[in-house]
Amino acid sequence: MAAPLFTIPLWMDLAAVAVGAIQGAMFAARLTERRIDLLGVALIGVIVGLGGGLLRDLLLNQLPAAMASNWYLPVGTAAALLGMLLLRVFARLNGLIIALDAVTIGLFGAIGTSKALAYGVPVVPAVFVGVLSAVGGSILRDVALNLPIALMHVGSLYAVAATVGTTLLVVLVAMGTPIIVAATACVVVTTLIRLGSVRYGWSLPEQRALGSWKVWRRA
Repeated sequence: MAAPLFTIPLWMDLAAVAVGAIQGAMFAARLTERRIDLLGVALIGVIVGLGGGLLRDLLLNQLPAAMASNWYLPVGTAAALLGMLLLRVFARLNGLIIALDAVTIGLFGAIGTSKALAYGVPVVPAVFVGVLSAVGGSILRDVALNLPIALMHVGSLYAVAATVGTTLLVVLVAMGTPIIVAATACVVVTTLIRLGSVRYGWSLPEQRALGSWKVWRRA
């Protein structure tokens, strides 16, 4: 199924990259026991801000967007350094950063999925591309820092939120909904699920709970 490509203005894409880079830098700066220097913090910020888009374009065999413009790398690096230098300020604005991050996840998911559909990728792989675009930065961050991948642990609904949002997008597109409407719905739903998981502690059940299902089912 081919679909029109959902695009956003360059400034908005760069803003999403900057939010991701600030998040990555704040995460790295808190790991004081790792003694990460300025270059390391900048690299982690760039990885988080640009990682999802890089993985998306590599899967689609396209020139990564970050390599097609002079803006992405400087903006990601500057935002990462800013996130480290103003760690205390951004920590006090944590609620705003989380909200912006949730919107960013939705945007990256919508862009990734619609781009895959536009290149003729079937719907299931297109959803996978969108989800990877949304959460790829955090995966690469944890791999680079040699940490357990956060989204695989209880309490993280990053991937679930992105999956629901991108699935909604492909369903709406299949029903003939304009891509801008479908993508907006994807962003809204992804954002609400992510914020709900933070506000109300939503999470998937732990694997031990699933393993003991027969036991508590008989109780």
